[in-house]
Amino acid sequence: MLPDLQLALRLGAVDRKIAALETEIATLPKHVAEIERQLEAHTCRLERDRAALTANGRDRKKLDGDIQTNQQKISKLRDQSLSAKNNDQYRAFQNEISFAEGEIRKAEDRTLELMEASEPLDKAVTTSEADLKKQRVHVDGEKKKAVERTAVNKQELLKLSEERKMLAAGMTPRFYTEYERVRKKTKNTPISDATDGRCEACRISLRPQIFQDLRRGDTIINCESCGRFLLYNPVVDLSGDISASQQIA
Repeated sequence: MLPDLQLALRLGAVDRKIAALETEIATLPKHVAEIERQLEAHTCRLERDRAALTANGRDRKKLDGDIQTNQQKISKLRDQSLSAKNNDQYRAFQNEISFAEGEIRKAEDRTLELMEASEPLDKAVTTSEADLKKQRVHVDGEKKKAVERTAVNKQELLKLSEERKMLAAGMTPRFYTEYERVRKKTKNTPISDATDGRCEACRISLRPQIFQDLRRGDTIINCESCGRFLLYNPVVDLSGDISASQQIA
């Protein structure tokens, strides 16, 4: 295999590793941002659950106050009814007492409803608090792993960058320029196998003369369709050599 093509094979592998590491480094902050959004959603849910539970307690407290106010009103009205001067006044006091008693019944019924609703609300708050605690631990762990992974990836990138410089320096300048052009065009897949007479990347068959030139191996051939460097790498059958060595033995 021609030296430039051998170096291109190695450089292509390095470029793909570099691209993968750069993608991962760029992706990790997005991953952390996503789980932080999930944490924010858990926090909002807990705040809503707490607010609902607080509102429930506040409404029950107000109803208790309304009940006490109406009970005091009823006590006062009953005392006043004793001094009624005629039946009309007495009936008026009784009507007010009945109305206040009705308000107490309504408040008591509503209080029972709120008490029944408070139990699931309290459970929801407890569940939300536990979920938020777990999510915080998860987020902290993911952040730590992301920082550690990024540091490892950056160190690996430095090593690969040095290796890339060494490989690129070993190529002829003209070939390296062509390699870079093809690499960028093909998204880090500048070399394609064509051992079977067609470019495996774009699946286009080679013209017979091009294929013969490729098999000779004395010049670098590009695919006429996609522009990739073509590689001729036939499988070597060693069975005959093994049989011969066994006969000699």
